Amino acid sequence: MKEGQKVAIVTGAGTGVGKAVAQIFLQHGYCVALAGRREELLHSAVSEAGADSQSTLCQQTDVGCEEDVDSLFDATVGRFGRIDVLFNNAGIGARPIDIDELPLAEWQAVLNTNVHGAYLCARRAFGQMKSQDPKGGRIINNGSISASMPRVNTTPYTVSKHAMSGLTRSIALDGRPHNIACGQIDIGNASTEMAKPLGEGVRQPNGAIMAEPLMDVTHVATSVLHMAELPLDANVLFMNVMATTMPFVGRG
Repeated sequence: MKEGQKVAIVTGAGTGVGKAVAQIFLQHGYCVALAGRREELLHSAVSEAGADSQSTLCQQTDVGCEEDVDSLFDATVGRFGRIDVLFNNAGIGARPIDIDELPLAEWQAVLNTNVHGAYLCARRAFGQMKSQDPKGGRIINNGSISASMPRVNTTPYTVSKHAMSGLTRSIALDGRPHNIACGQIDIGNASTEMAKPLGEGVRQPNGAIMAEPLMDVTHVATSVLHMAELPLDANVLFMNVMATTMPFVGRG
């Protein structure tokens, strides 16, 4: 690790938005700890980025498991000495059905990953950032546009992303004495495997099925990089990056 080199942790880094962000961090000289459930995908992301093995750490992690999160943060600090950025990205959804038909186990799985997991990661990042020398750092949460507006039949996901906004605001406030900045990126229709069904046709509030426009996931990665590169006396509290013509502004 070179002197002055920033260290980032990216959760959900094996696919989609997390992969794109981890790769752009690597391309811009960061040391990156990539976390995800499938370790082979993390190694593939590193290989595709052409990154130096000295600047990467691939850690199989279930963010909803406290022991896994502790192992991730301990390994990152042990390898790189500090943490400058956490991209709190890992998340899952549930089947698009009415809430009375959704088993409680599926509701709990979404909350365990998207809320409990995000909290566990933010908690460890906060503790490390306030104790390291020089102290401080930045936490960037993936909120999704569902943090402000739901899709049809997405109660668990929408509730989890509304909770993420509360986490963002709380950390942004509580982090001030410790030089910790916190912001949130709300993403709309980035072209990833998870968002692929949107481009094929999804139910709208009026009952119609419509294929929605998608944007290149690279635009999300460059937006997160912009947030990460700001000095700690400046912060993007909330950013919305979306496919321009997707049904969001006038949704419903």
